[in-house]
Amino acid sequence: MKLYYSPGACSLSPHIALHEAGIAFEAVLASTKTHKLLDGTDYYGINPLGYVPLLELDDGTLLREGPAIVQYIADQAPLKNLAPANGTLARYRLQEWLTFIGTELHKGFSPLFNPAMPEDAKAISRTRLMSRYTWLEKELAGKDFVMGEHFSVADGYLFTVTNWAKALKLDLAGFPTVLAWHDRVGSRPAVQAALKAESATR
Repeated sequence: MKLYYSPGACSLSPHIALHEAGIAFEAVLASTKTHKLLDGTDYYGINPLGYVPLLELDDGTLLREGPAIVQYIADQAPLKNLAPANGTLARYRLQEWLTFIGTELHKGFSPLFNPAMPEDAKAISRTRLMSRYTWLEKELAGKDFVMGEHFSVADGYLFTVTNWAKALKLDLAGFPTVLAWHDRVGSRPAVQAALKAESATR
């Protein structure tokens, strides 16, 4: 199994999931700036969309899109409880969270990464993101993790996008519950392992 990733990008989410699942994999650096692999291979030839993450299975099958990838990873290691069983209401709750993180937070951060985006537009994005974190602050109250008592792949995804806040000047100091959750997830050995592996290739 291969994970195509770029340091600090949303591919950190499946990187965390793979470590949490204890699945052997090869991490393949695919720069989102040059769109080249370390050996010079054109990444567009592997993924025509050009972005990460991309998971290559042992039979060569390619799986795109972070929320789909992390659920696949979770289902390969069911005893790790990274995702509820398929067909249960809890699984749909997980998908609800992954969709919220992807559409309301991940895509909310996207304009802040774009140097061509006007500052007025970035201000609108920051205001919207703050409203989403206000909601999240209430949702996480009394919980250890997004889904309750157990870490899930939704925590890895939310950790990944929330990690962008400081660099993009989104002040989350007013959300102590979110920050405590972020510290709790960030201290997990699997999360530390993924962060260490990515920082070594920055």
